[in-house]
Amino acid sequence: MRLGRVHPAILPCPRAEARRTLTSVTSDPAERTTTRPAYAERLGVPWWSWPLALLGGVLLAAEIWMGSGGPRAWVPFAVVLPLTVAVMLWIGRIRVAVTDTEFQVDDARLPVAVISDVLALDADGKREVLGVGAHPLAFVVQRPWIGGAVQVLLDDPADPTPFWVVSTRHPTRLAGELLAAARR
Repeated sequence: MRLGRVHPAILPCPRAEARRTLTSVTSDPAERTTTRPAYAERLGVPWWSWPLALLGGVLLAAEIWMGSGGPRAWVPFAVVLPLTVAVMLWIGRIRVAVTDTEFQVDDARLPVAVISDVLALDADGKREVLGVGAHPLAFVVQRPWIGGAVQVLLDDPADPTPFWVVSTRHPTRLAGELLAAARR
């Protein structure tokens, strides 16, 4: 078979052009601002979940151990407990920050210039926005152990995303910082 020929059983697919929307949302790391953010928060897990998770890890390791000797006595504990800690750290890894030019949620970046309004939501408002008021194209970063959230309404005709919903422990403070950054 010569290179460049397509096998007859493989249908050629049309080349689709990649369509970029919000080209400035994820900027080059070199171009990102290094100034101190006006607001920064880590959406970590609550303190009481750590003992529960570690207890669950110990119980799982004990079930695998089941009184056996040799490596089966210590390997489950040496594997399951560090894995439990790693999972807990991974679950609480999300960082939320507001700088002069962008709203940062984990690795997502939103220029503050496209923010039209920000609503601070309590637990009931968050439930409504994520339930009956949900939109399939909305950007959502939700943590169930955090009651509050902000809804960031966007005004960007090039992006189909109508709004962002982001969990936060301080919704009014985050909403105020976002509105202040958007008006600068």
